[in-house]
Amino acid sequence: MVELTDRQIDAALERGAANRASEPRATSVRFNAASGRLVIELSNGCTFALPSRLIEGLTDATADQIKRVEILGSGYSLHWPELDTDITVPGLLSGVFGTRAYMARLAGRATSEAKSAAARANGAKGGRPRKKTA
Repeated sequence: MVELTDRQIDAALERGAANRASEPRATSVRFNAASGRLVIELSNGCTFALPSRLIEGLTDATADQIKRVEILGSGYSLHWPELDTDITVPGLLSGVFGTRAYMARLAGRATSEAKSAAARANGAKGGRPRKKTA
C-alpha cells in the first residue's frame, strides 16, 4: 500500500477545490420524453440538453427508466440505479457519452458525404483490397 504524505493530501484537496470551483456541476436533471432529451441544469447557470440515446447504457432504456436518474458527487456524475449506468457531467460536456469502446463504435457509425464518396470510389475499383499473406 502506498502511503501519502500530508503535503500530497493537501495538494490533492487543493486540486479538488479548484475543480469544484471551475467545472460546472449538475444542479438538477430531468428527462423530456417528448423530445427524448436529457436536460441538465448546471451550477454556472447554463442548461445542457442531449439525446438520451447517445449515452451508453440508455440506448435501449424506457422513458420511465431514464427519468429515474440521480445526481451524485455534488453534481459531478449522473447515476441510473435500475440500469447500473453512470456518466460524468464533465464528460458529457466534453462529448464523451460512454467508455472508449462505446465511443469508437459510435464514431464508426458516423456518415458523411466524404465517407460515402470514398466508399463509392472504392467500390468502383472492386472494393477493399485483399490482405496480403506472407
